[in-house]
This record gives sequence, C-alpha cells and structure tokens, in this order.
Amino acid sequence: MTTVPNFALYGHEAQPSWLDMVHVERIPVRSSLFNWEIEPHVHDALLQLLYVVAGGGEVFIDELKWPVRPPCLIVVPAHAVHGFHFQPDTDGHVITAAQRPLEAAVQAVAPELLPLLRRPAVLRVEVASRPAEALPPLFEAVERETRVHEAGQMAVGLSLLVALLVQVGRIGAAQPSDEEAVLRSRKARQVERFRALVEARFRERVSIEDYAQALGVSAGQLSRLCREVLGMSALDVVNARLVHEAQRELAYSLLSIKQIAAVLGFEDEAYFGRFFKKHTGHRPTAFRAMARQRLAAG
Repeated sequence: MTTVPNFALYGHEAQPSWLDMVHVERIPVRSSLFNWEIEPHVHDALLQLLYVVAGGGEVFIDELKWPVRPPCLIVVPAHAVHGFHFQPDTDGHVITAAQRPLEAAVQAVAPELLPLLRRPAVLRVEVASRPAEALPPLFEAVERETRVHEAGQMAVGLSLLVALLVQVGRIGAAQPSDEEAVLRSRKARQVERFRALVEARFRERVSIEDYAQALGVSAGQLSRLCREVLGMSALDVVNARLVHEAQRELAYSLLSIKQIAAVLGFEDEAYFGRFFKKHTGHRPTAFRAMARQRLAAG
C-alpha cells in the first residue's frame, strides 16, 4: 500500500503567531518546481484556498477529479487528500492557513461559513460579479499582511481572511449544488467519522478498539484506513489531537501543567511530560515558555 505524504501535522507545531498561521504565494512559485505536477498528499491541520486566474488543469481531491477552468476557486480543507496537474501557464493565489484558528474566528463572526471550510469545493467565478471584483484586492491584502511585522497582525490578518471567505461563500451560494465539490469517497467519509469521534472523546483516552467498534470495523481496519487516507495510523491521529490540545492549553491557558495533564486524561504529570516530549521534542515547561515569548512578541 502506498502511503499518502502527510505534511505539517497539527501535533508538531503550535500557531501562536500570524506568520506561523498563514502562508501566501503564487501558484507558479511551487508548482513550477515540480513540473506543474503536485502529487497527492494531505495537510493534517491546514486549509488551502486557491484562486486560479490563468491556465488550468485538473485537481484531485479524495479520489475525485475536477477540471480547473479559470477563473475559479478551489477549497481544500485539512485532512483531504489532494493533488494538482496544472498547465505550465497557470497562475493565481494560494493561501494556506491553520484550519482550527481560522474556524474559531469564523465561528465567532460568521458561523454560517463553517461548512465552506470543512468540505472540498471547486467554484466557478463569474467575472462580472461583485464578489469576483472583491477577490483580487482581498487576496493581495492578506499577502501584504504576511510580509509586515507590526502589532495587531493577528487581528488584521484574521479579519481579512474572514472577509475573503465571505466572498467565497457568496460565490458558492450562487452556484447549483452539482457545481460544488461536496462528494467524499466512502473511505474519506469513514475517516471523517473517526475524526469526529476523536474530537468528541480524545480527553477520555478511548482505546483504538473502542473507536473501531463504534465505527463497525476492526482496529486493524481502522488503522489501515487512516494510513491510506491520511498517511498516519489511527493511534497517530489520536495522539496528534492530544498534542495539539496540550500545545493550545500550554500556550493560552493559565492551568498548571498538572491540571492540563488531568484535563487530557493522563494519570500523572510525569507521564504527560514524557508523552509531550516524545511527540514534540520539548518538555511542557519549555514549550510554554517559548509559546508565551512568541505571543508577547506579537
């Protein structure tokens, strides 16, 4: 079985600053280096939004294929296996953003946009429409904000991203449902159900066997499914979620390390410390100090 490459697992890095949370580039910057062929891979914590304005090609998302006919928008949520075949003259913007912080911002001001962030979509852009006119300056404004180092970057950057997503949502709402890339393969849907269970119960330290039973499969089948779709085992999925939550608590909460360990279902602080260091390379105290230093720096 071929393992799908998995880039930027959310258990490996925290996102305490704007520059860590968002990356913006033109499509040719990366695609031209790989002869315009981006092999299938997965981002475990990152959403990608592409605005293709020239060229074209094909996009593959969760075993489904769609033509890329500019101008169009492509939404690739975290956990979706995706790849691209671009024509050599393809151009446009690519925004890569940490999905969870972006969802938190959207939840606060425009919760109706959450489905847009959680399912793949390829959306046609009508050139003469008002949303289409708003897209270029918003993409450019987000890119400019990633190049400066000033106070308030997080607030400004997230506000711009939400404004951009509002326009994307308007474009999607104006199209027939069969124009949206909303279908998921059976395997991807099963993994999505598993991720939802993990999200609901990861603090309880549920065994992989119990997760598998809830899904009607064996533990081995569940792990093989995760490896095929995500490039990681079922246990890796659970551990990555635990590490991500531990990082969030260490960076943003006032709880002691002992309290964080208890909240996450660890029997004692020492066990939690060994687990955290194994998966991040840092002791909890060291990670907390680094995260707060970066937060203080803006």
